[in-house]
Amino acid sequence: MSEASDFDFWPGEWKVHNRRLRERLGGSEEWEEFEATSVARHILGGCGNEDEFRTDHDGGFVGMSFRFFDPSTRQWSIYWADSRRPGVLDPPLFGSFSGDTGVFHGDDTFEGRPIRVRFIWSGVTTPTPRWEQAFSDDSGETWETNWVMDFTSAGVET
Repeated sequence: MSEASDFDFWPGEWKVHNRRLRERLGGSEEWEEFEATSVARHILGGCGNEDEFRTDHDGGFVGMSFRFFDPSTRQWSIYWADSRRPGVLDPPLFGSFSGDTGVFHGDDTFEGRPIRVRFIWSGVTTPTPRWEQAFSDDSGETWETNWVMDFTSAGVET
């Protein structure tokens, strides 16, 4: 069952190795790889956290995630915004952890059509946690993983 401490592994500075499909929901098997950094910290007295993601890849962009724990539902909500779409906050994903894996789902749109989005956080009790994003355009019957981030501590907690 999820706890407010689920993301206690997260605050600090991280090096991020990214693998992202060049084309999403189009049958592509061509991946691009690039580096980034992320800096995360607790907010709201430990019932939330935020991080800032930065990369120079593809012209560069900055993204931010916000995560909030609801003690009444024992679920997390995760939100994303980035500099490629200023003023837009993506719809939240909701979910929880079991062991060192967290699974989160939500509804969104991609290229004008409705999709389901899934985030999986895994290996959070190891020095190299992983985040994966997948899309489904058939209501969750099948999933296409389209972005994987592997994190390595840059050694400084915030």
